Amino acid sequence: MSRTVHVLSVGQLSEKQLQRLRAVSPLLSVEQHTGQPEDMLTSDTEVLYMVNGAFDLKQAPNLRWVQLESAGVNQLHNTPVWQSDVAITTASGVHAVQIAEYVLMSLLALGYRLPLAQRLQAKSEWQRDPFEPTPFKPLELRNATLGIIGYGAIGRQVARLATAFGMRVLATKRSGRLPAFDGWTPEGTGDLDGTLPAQYYTLDELPEMLPACDAVVLALPLAAQTKHLFGKAELALLPSHALLVNIGRGGLLDHDALIAVLREGRLGGAALDVTDPEPLPAESPLWHMENVIITPHISGMSSHYNDRAVELFAENLRRYLHHESLLNEVQRDLGY
Repeated sequence: MSRTVHVLSVGQLSEKQLQRLRAVSPLLSVEQHTGQPEDMLTSDTEVLYMVNGAFDLKQAPNLRWVQLESAGVNQLHNTPVWQSDVAITTASGVHAVQIAEYVLMSLLALGYRLPLAQRLQAKSEWQRDPFEPTPFKPLELRNATLGIIGYGAIGRQVARLATAFGMRVLATKRSGRLPAFDGWTPEGTGDLDGTLPAQYYTLDELPEMLPACDAVVLALPLAAQTKHLFGKAELALLPSHALLVNIGRGGLLDHDALIAVLREGRLGGAALDVTDPEPLPAESPLWHMENVIITPHISGMSSHYNDRAVELFAENLRRYLHHESLLNEVQRDLGY
């Protein structure tokens, strides 16, 4: 390629980060404007870096590729760009480090009854009787089995940390076969060869996988085929001491079914960084359950987020200029 490629960022990249993108090739003209894509696009724009926002493709007749700053693509469903042949790539992998740490934090907090301890601390109450069974008897991670539903960049980094704690890992993948990783992840993270899980299952094989799990992590994108993937039947298959962490999307989980099993003592606890609906309504009983951790969709936040996103974008720009396949390209037929 010998012509100039005009790249527009409507993100919040620093000058240093923009210079990192420009350094990929002198053929790149990289500009950043703050605002919505619909206000910034021109006939010169060939590549767009954005968080979200719908726009009319007539504003950018030469647009060929959209690089998202997010891993999810739900915001683009049923928009003109989704219905076009413009390539869309996600920021999958940029969240792997921080979300995996959030998952392990949640498992440790739930396993060692931290939510209960915090409630007692707020009441200045020392609940400890050496002659009575303690509610603080922990679920140790060592030798526990963790089921990871969705073995992408995040799931693989969760597996890496979980095995360091001595956990046995089970994982799902669409094919059910041992998968090599073909996306992006920060160097030195994840499970590129897919060798950490002791066994793989397809989503249809969840009834075989779930009874063996002491903890489960939901790390799938939300699409038509994954909506309420985890409901009454799936929750019933888990051991009553099992822990559940959802860092995928709130719609993966049937919250009414979750509330029911928690009330009936048929689940050890849950950590929810995503809910359905979102924000979680104030009247939801989940707010007040002693074995539930709720955070406001913050597990992906990091002071290193933009640096990682720029490294991914830079690699994709290099690939684009050399007519190579792009990392994290959306498969519209799957919805993500």
